[in-house]
Amino acid sequence: MKATDLLAMLSLSVALSGCASYQAGGYVQSGVQALLAGNNQTALSYLQAAAQQDPSYIYDTQLNLGVLSYLGRAQYLTGNYAEARQTLEKALAQNTDDNLARLYLGLTQARLGDNQAALKNIEASMKQLNGWLNYLNGNFPGEGWDPGGAIQEPTSKMLSP
Repeated sequence: MKATDLLAMLSLSVALSGCASYQAGGYVQSGVQALLAGNNQTALSYLQAAAQQDPSYIYDTQLNLGVLSYLGRAQYLTGNYAEARQTLEKALAQNTDDNLARLYLGLTQARLGDNQAALKNIEASMKQLNGWLNYLNGNFPGEGWDPGGAIQEPTSKMLSP
């Protein structure tokens, strides 16, 4: 009987953790849509709820972007710079390759007056984004990734000595 109880409790905990992840995913989806629509305060609410449910939730598996990356951007866009800095640093601790978290961390640091750190993070993110665009253009030519170099050309000029 005890083994049956243990198995039932284990099954329930797995089911509940799956529900929390599912719910976090719904909040992130709504938050990202609100960000894209320019509804930053609404996005912030959804993304805070998602991070509360599951702070390690990964929304974009291709780029490995987590809820903290999106939450930090929403905090920045709503003027919550001190919170954004903390959240974006946590996002980068989870995924050091998150170029957008690094970019927004640099922008946040600039808003907070830490210009040296800001420049370092903005420059690093721009180099990583430029490398990503080079990879896409080299491996998937003609598929709509920055046709004509509208993004890359100005970035390359900014980064050259």
